Amino acid sequence: MELAQLKYFQAMANIRQYTKAAQAVSVSQSALSRSMAKLEDELGVPLFQRGDAGLELTSAGEHFLFHVDRVLRELERAQQEIAELTEGSSGTVNLSFLHSFGGYILPMLLSEFHARYPQIQIKLNQNNSAYLAQQVAAGQTDLCLCSNMVMSDNVAWNYLWSEELFVVVPKDHPLATRASVTLAEIEAEPLITMKPSYSLRMVVDQSFELASSHPEIVFEGDDVNTLASLVAARLGVSLLPQIPSTEHLGIVYIPISFPTCRRAVGIAWNASRPLSPAALRFQQFIIKHFAGKKPAALQDDSWGQER
Repeated sequence: MELAQLKYFQAMANIRQYTKAAQAVSVSQSALSRSMAKLEDELGVPLFQRGDAGLELTSAGEHFLFHVDRVLRELERAQQEIAELTEGSSGTVNLSFLHSFGGYILPMLLSEFHARYPQIQIKLNQNNSAYLAQQVAAGQTDLCLCSNMVMSDNVAWNYLWSEELFVVVPKDHPLATRASVTLAEIEAEPLITMKPSYSLRMVVDQSFELASSHPEIVFEGDDVNTLASLVAARLGVSLLPQIPSTEHLGIVYIPISFPTCRRAVGIAWNASRPLSPAALRFQQFIIKHFAGKKPAALQDDSWGQER
C-alpha cells in the first residue's frame, strides 16, 4: 500500500466521480481506476459501490476513510513540524506566567527571543500559582514560568534561578537606612502582600512562620506593582523581589538577614505530551539563558533601591 493510493482514495471518497477526482490529484482517470482496484485487492474488500446517486462508499470504505483521513492529517502535521525544526523560525507558543514576572523578567526574555526568532508567536497568559498549576497539569498551556509550587505526576519543572525577597518600606521609614533587618523586627508593621493563591504569598507565609512572627495583613493583592505603590503610600510594608518599574516610587528594598527569604523560579510543562517545535525552542532558549548565571534583569542591584 502506497501513500499515493491513500491520497487517491481520499480524493475519490470525497468527490465520488472518477474524472473530477483524477483531475484533483493530477493523474489520468485510468491510473486512478487502476490504483483503486489495486487498493481493494490489497484490502480484500470493495471500497466503492454504485448507488442511486452515483458512486458511494461501502461500509468498509467509510471505515477505511476515517483512518485514511487521520493518517494523512498526522503525516501533514509531522511534515510541518519537521519543516519548523529545520527552519527554526515559525510556530506558536502558549506561555503562562506569574503576575510578578510581567513587569520586569518576562519583557526582557521576550525581547531577546523575538530578536532571534521573529516568526515564532508567543501567546501569553498571566495568572496566580494555583490556576497555573491546573493549566499545566491539564495541558492547556505549553510552558509556564512559575515557582516550584507547580507539582503533579505529569508536570516537569526545570530550575532557572533563585529570587531574593526584600522588606520594602517607604524611603522615610525608620528602617529605611538599615543595611538589613530580620522579619521579627517588622512584626508590628501592617503587612501588604499577595493573595493566598500566589506562590509569592506562600513563600512570605513560610518565612514569617520560620521567624515566629505574625504581622497583621492589611491588604492582599494580585499585582506586585500595586503592592509596591501601596507601600509608597505608607499603607504598610511588604516582602517583594526587586522590581525595576518601582524605582520612581520612593521605596527602599532592605535585605533580610533572617530567615533567608528566596523563592526558586523555573519553567514547567506537561511531560505527558510532546512540546511543539516552537515551544521546545523557547524552552531551550530560556534554560540556556539562565544556565549558570543570575538573570540579567536581576544583576543590577541598584534597581528599585533608594537609600
